[in-house]
Amino acid sequence: MSVKCQGKEIDDIVRRHSMYANDLKTTADTISSSSSNATNKTQADKNIHFDTAPIYKFALTGGPCGGKTTALERISSYLRERGFEVFTVPEAMTVLCSNGFSKEEYFKVDGMPYYVQHSIMDLQTSLEDSFERVLKASGKKGVILCDRGLMDGSAYMSPEGWDKLMEERGVSSAEIREGRYNAVFHLVTSAEGAEQFYSLENNAARNETAEQAREVDVLTRKAWLGHQNLMVFDNSTDFETKLRDIVAAVSKLVGLPTTMKNMTVKYLLRKNPDLAAFPEDVHYYIFDVEKVYLYNIDINSTSTSTDSNFIEEYSFIRKRSHISLQGKELGTTYGITTARTLHDGNNIEVKRIISSREYISAYHARDTSRHIVKQRRISFLYKTQSFNIHIYKEPIDNLCIVQAQAASVDDVDQCHNGESNGSTKREGNEPAVDFPPFLDLERRLENNKEDEEKFGSFNISLMND
Repeated sequence: MSVKCQGKEIDDIVRRHSMYANDLKTTADTISSSSSNATNKTQADKNIHFDTAPIYKFALTGGPCGGKTTALERISSYLRERGFEVFTVPEAMTVLCSNGFSKEEYFKVDGMPYYVQHSIMDLQTSLEDSFERVLKASGKKGVILCDRGLMDGSAYMSPEGWDKLMEERGVSSAEIREGRYNAVFHLVTSAEGAEQFYSLENNAARNETAEQAREVDVLTRKAWLGHQNLMVFDNSTDFETKLRDIVAAVSKLVGLPTTMKNMTVKYLLRKNPDLAAFPEDVHYYIFDVEKVYLYNIDINSTSTSTDSNFIEEYSFIRKRSHISLQGKELGTTYGITTARTLHDGNNIEVKRIISSREYISAYHARDTSRHIVKQRRISFLYKTQSFNIHIYKEPIDNLCIVQAQAASVDDVDQCHNGESNGSTKREGNEPAVDFPPFLDLERRLENNKEDEEKFGSFNISLMND
């Protein structure tokens, strides 16, 4: 399929997704008489209220000297060349340090880290929200790239201090981790796996030794554990390949053509995992997930014209609640996904974070021919790879599937000045996954119709006649 053709497919699904999402927003919102008077609205007002163009927000994080600055520049250039407006939100700590703040002096004061992180969160939140407001008002499709995100602060505080900060601010970790960012890209510090390149000469705000950098990197990974789109990019390849992998991942998430294959690899487990068997250094989070399907368009079973550019399209909403080890709900986030299967077998997905009111509104319009799918999910990192275990609760309760982060990149639509770098091709173009030995693996699931019909939640949700 040509790049031009796929671009049309993507624009079409984005328009349909935006229209549906705006229906939810209009239904959920209580519109005052003044706001309903269109004659008093500017175009910017309408753009903000109706979300006329998709906006994606990504956080780039990781330990010192991981390549964030270079990656931000590469991603920005790549997206702008393809018609996206791109804003880059600077790192809040760097803003402080470059304007007179001295970590060495201020951190001598007892209790100072708490107030520093409080201020960093204020600044970071204000910057992100301000950039997003301007971008929405423009009515242009865009991407906001955040140099670190709000959860990074937890890597520099004790768990008790972080919990106190969350309580005082009236938010949960789940809300600021998953409710603000479409994806999180963790770039592993070069001090882990590429020690010869570790240097802090280009960032006066950092002063960590290589050992400290590795410790911060681990803590930062742990901070973002649980985000449904956490992707870790280590130093198992050369730096150029690391950058290409990140650009490819961004491309896929915003709907641009890419030959990145199998960002997610699925496995079938023989039985539910034994959490007591997890190694002490493997931290995990638990979530309860509810998936509600809204509609399904099957070209083969409708009167729609046969020259349609897709075979099937469906949409679902998702409720995701973070659960403590004691069973207490720690916070909930919501999202909507529209997925389309093309004639060539490729799939396109458009995702959006929504509010609880929008979720409730959509829930009442659910597809009643389908079950609500309920799962218990366990998220963890193992050897810098992200894993999510899906334990089905309803409508079946005897299925356990693992989704692992993986990537195999052949080429990315000439993403580097039209040059193809052979180093991005991995053996057989098959993604490599270092599967955790403490899980009881039955087999890898194949990307075919048979496995999808048997193990995919879309088909599992169907009610039997």
